[in-house]
Amino acid sequence: MDISARYTKIEKTIEVNAGIIVLENPSGFPNKDTNLYLVSHRGEIVWKAEKPDPYTSFSRVKLNEDGETFSAYTVGGHACEFDLQTGKLISFTRLQ
Repeated sequence: MDISARYTKIEKTIEVNAGIIVLENPSGFPNKDTNLYLVSHRGEIVWKAEKPDPYTSFSRVKLNEDGETFSAYTVGGHACEFDLQTGKLISFTRLQ
């Protein structure tokens, strides 16, 4: 499936049952939106990852071994864990 970036360049994609997790380059991405989201196989946005801070963007993402969650890091120094089905933040910590 060919996915087009919403605002910047696609840095990483991860295919899962529900679609494709997309991480766009945070540089130049609008602060009011999130650069980490899930696109269905039909090309529709299913969810946008909840941000731990409204003024940060995501810089890395990986699928967790449990198959139900994924993790991401922000440019603001947060390590986050998310629900794979909803993109909702389960937990986060600020790295020093």
